[in-house]
Amino acid sequence: MGRLPIDIHESFFDNGPPFDPICPMHAQDFRLPVQYIRQIADQVTRMGAELPAWFDQRVLTEPGPDGQEQTVSFDDLQRLILDAFERTQEPALGLLLGERLLANSHGMLGYAAMSSATIRQAVELLGSYFQLRTTLVSARHDIVDGEVRFVCVDTIPLGDIRRPVLEAVVLTVKNVVDYIASGAFKVSSASFAFPEPGYADLARDIFGCEVRYGQSWTGFSMPASVLDEPLATADPNAFAQATLICQRELDKLMQQQSWGARVRRVILEKRGGFPSLNVMARLFNLTSHTLHRRLTEEGTSYRDILDDVRHMLAIEHLKTDHLSIQEIAFNLGYTEMANFRRAFKRWESVSPSEYRAAHQSLTATPR
Repeated sequence: MGRLPIDIHESFFDNGPPFDPICPMHAQDFRLPVQYIRQIADQVTRMGAELPAWFDQRVLTEPGPDGQEQTVSFDDLQRLILDAFERTQEPALGLLLGERLLANSHGMLGYAAMSSATIRQAVELLGSYFQLRTTLVSARHDIVDGEVRFVCVDTIPLGDIRRPVLEAVVLTVKNVVDYIASGAFKVSSASFAFPEPGYADLARDIFGCEVRYGQSWTGFSMPASVLDEPLATADPNAFAQATLICQRELDKLMQQQSWGARVRRVILEKRGGFPSLNVMARLFNLTSHTLHRRLTEEGTSYRDILDDVRHMLAIEHLKTDHLSIQEIAFNLGYTEMANFRRAFKRWESVSPSEYRAAHQSLTATPR
């Protein structure tokens, strides 16, 4: 079969803690259309492996209530991906999944993107409505040193499946950009905030561009000069109609989403400059008292959510070996290093430098 022998805990799972079910606060807001699960299942069988015995085919074929797009639980997604790795023995499974997902694989959001007038319009659209496809990751675009960076940030603790999920997401969004570019330009490079895997050459072949590992961010970049170039696939009427539908779906989703999830998303979007409770409340057209009360009713608080996000981002930064510990502390809003060290010891029971050293020792272990 040409499969690659792998050790589950020493190959692609060196980027997160051992299997740990998602916490209830995040689980209730998790969203992933079932069509993506179908792609994972199909890839497993295509590679000559059997689907796990627990996997219920009926879940994949029955329509959702009221004709809505079916979604799956995070536990089922995590369990299926881990089983898929074990059964296929393919460490690059995330890339192979991303390669399958083309521009027309993403419902109305994909259709709107394909109808965009410019790349700027497309990346703004994707950033605004990304959570219609999944709440695993949020997306935004930054302009840095003459290039556009499409940045993907995991918004919930992904644990063992972080690497394959981010690989699949980055590649599938790049596929959308490649489609709407119609050969007019190419993505310059892809970046990942985790160590280089043993299949890095395959990743560069699949992406068709430079792939950089150990970076401070995850996503891909392209020349800023292409942002406002007209696209051959542009259709203003189709774009307007599709965007209107996306907005309606987003409004419906936001009504169902917890206040904790809404606050967490805004904090992640504004990383590097976390808003105060008062500013956060104003962003939702609420008073700080009302927002505090609504979070309390959900069993959390603004301080708890901010602490959770800082914890997740600190781990992400320390594993990239790109920023100094002092720079990480500053980026997370700590004006005193001692405060950051105390917070990190509370989170992980070790200092930031000890955590980084242990992670580097693990990833340096010969496979």
